[in-house]
Amino acid sequence: MPRRTIICLLALLTAATAHAAWDSAAFSKLDTLEFRTIGPEEGEHWSTVWLVVIDNQVYIRLGSRAADRMEHNTTKPNVALRIGGQQFDNVVAQPAPDMAARVAAAMGEKYWSDVIIRHFNHPLTMRLVPAAQ
Repeated sequence: MPRRTIICLLALLTAATAHAAWDSAAFSKLDTLEFRTIGPEEGEHWSTVWLVVIDNQVYIRLGSRAADRMEHNTTKPNVALRIGGQQFDNVVAQPAPDMAARVAAAMGEKYWSDVIIRHFNHPLTMRLVPAAQ
């Protein structure tokens, strides 16, 4: 097999293994994720937030500033996400007001400092779902 063919095959194999794999069970062990919004005036912004996994779904609870960024995101409802050393460029951020109480309770169980944080305004609870490829 020619050397050039071997190099091409190795490059393809490396690209395939580098592709991010959505694994909510693994994400449940992590404390934070970053999501990217693109504001009409401020441009790209990465926000770092806590996460919880409930029923194999990833949820975030946003404070006022992050909720405002999400509301004005020019790529809404899609965001990019960095989690566990991986980046996902096409994630759908779905409002989940029906899950607000469960997410708040899960945050309280997972993060000891939520005893203070829970008293701040969290106007937006969201489910993060990878977009269909």
